[in-house]
Amino acid sequence: MPSPPPLLTPRRARPHEVFDDAFDDTELVAARAALAQGRRQAVRALLRRTADDWDRRGHRICVLSRPPYTAARARDWLAAEPGSADAAALLALALARRALRGKEEPAAARAACRAAAELAPADPTPWLGLLLLARDLGTDEETADAFAEVCRRHRDHHHAHHLMTARLAERHPEPGADPGHEAYAFADRTAARAPADSPLAVLPVVAHAERFRTLATAGLVTADPVASGHWSGPRARQVLQAAFDWWLEWEHDEHPRRHVDLNFLAHAMSCAGRSAEAAALFQRIGRHLTPRPWSYPDREPRAAFRAARDRVLGAAQAASDGAFPDPTYPCGPFPGTQEDLTER
Repeated sequence: MPSPPPLLTPRRARPHEVFDDAFDDTELVAARAALAQGRRQAVRALLRRTADDWDRRGHRICVLSRPPYTAARARDWLAAEPGSADAAALLALALARRALRGKEEPAAARAACRAAAELAPADPTPWLGLLLLARDLGTDEETADAFAEVCRRHRDHHHAHHLMTARLAERHPEPGADPGHEAYAFADRTAARAPADSPLAVLPVVAHAERFRTLATAGLVTADPVASGHWSGPRARQVLQAAFDWWLEWEHDEHPRRHVDLNFLAHAMSCAGRSAEAAALFQRIGRHLTPRPWSYPDREPRAAFRAARDRVLGAAQAASDGAFPDPTYPCGPFPGTQEDLTER
């Protein structure tokens, strides 16, 4: 196995963590700021440039859909440009977010998603909106149908696979369902058939974390992820090693949701006591904390992230006997907001 990247010294000042799923996409941050001011031209241009990069399009529209003002802005845009697939998709996702917060009727959000899908039949993003709704509010059949429609348009859709894994992990929350649980089987199959450079290689780790959330919420394992032993079994060791090896070889700086995978992987490595690997991942994450999975099952994510980071960086630094910083693994600040991202 390749050695983990050299570590930064833990004595170096660390930037304040933020909850901002725009991550380091500066174009997205600028477009969101313009939309907040009622200017949609930046969003129109951003989505035109994004074109059919479906993972990035879905990610950008999801981020833009979160603020409470987006639905009104998107509705005005669609009224001005009735045939705009971009405006329709943004409205659909904004209404789906509102429905998940109890601020909109789910039926209205579903209708908006289907209308957006008619304007752009090849776009998986409106179906991603339906999957977001089904994942929390729908039946298993509705969830599976929406997931299938997303994958018909983009087989390796990153966000959709995370949502489906989380939904599957919640099935059969009783003793005896592990390690052959269907969420594990789904994630393993997906990782095995995905291209070698696909970030879906990390999906088995995501499944393991989502299953811990389910078991801990049901009281079947302790809520302390480190003490639970959930990351110490043979399956856990295997999927962590495979995912970390993939990261060392294939990490893509340009993937729009890479920080989601990095946080899942750092969480798992820190829970497993693999301080050197976790420390390298924390340095790569920098300030881009994601609430999931640090909040699992009911923890304050910032506190959990900081405690794990400080623990593993201290242990790794002691083991490395004062390794010098590696400039290719910076921990510098990126633009962000303090928005608390509790939705998926």
